Amino acid sequence: MYVMNCTRLDIAYSINKLSRFTSNPSMDHQKAIKKYLRHTMDYGLHYTSYPAILKGYSDANWIPNTKDLKSTSGYVLTIYRAVVSWKSSIQICIARSMIKSDFIALDKAKKKAQWIKNFLDDILYWPKPVPPIYVHCYSQSAIENAQSTMYDDKSRHICHRHNTIKHLLSNEIISINYVKSG
Repeated sequence: MYVMNCTRLDIAYSINKLSRFTSNPSMDHQKAIKKYLRHTMDYGLHYTSYPAILKGYSDANWIPNTKDLKSTSGYVLTIYRAVVSWKSSIQICIARSMIKSDFIALDKAKKKAQWIKNFLDDILYWPKPVPPIYVHCYSQSAIENAQSTMYDDKSRHICHRHNTIKHLLSNEIISINYVKSG
């Protein structure tokens, strides 16, 4: 996990999967991570100078297998195209569709992006005003639901997320944009 947090963002999903076995790890788990690291040694992140825009990308994996009934959410946030925050975790509630799973992932990205925007507002020499946060999502249905003024879902956890995202969109704190999954 130390390597993941400090230098290897690309192994976050694998570490997330393997960390579920920290109470009872086996040699198979150790072999799996060593094999993955050996085959991805040449991967890397390269930073150069770009505009100081906070961007985010969110994604979800809806119920990857029948053993896990919960989806996995993830997001990456960048400034100057440099990764400043990322997370991959199992969703705490069961999403009954891919759209809801993507919507929950979008909400998680939004929460962290809003925190970073507030942090940037507090930095004296950061250019003001801080522009809206561009959150990219590949699910056009989740984007349409977020931008819709009416949301008819009866699930309380989704309704609350919709209201907070709608509030941030109307106050131009965030902007949700479509990005192709390819």
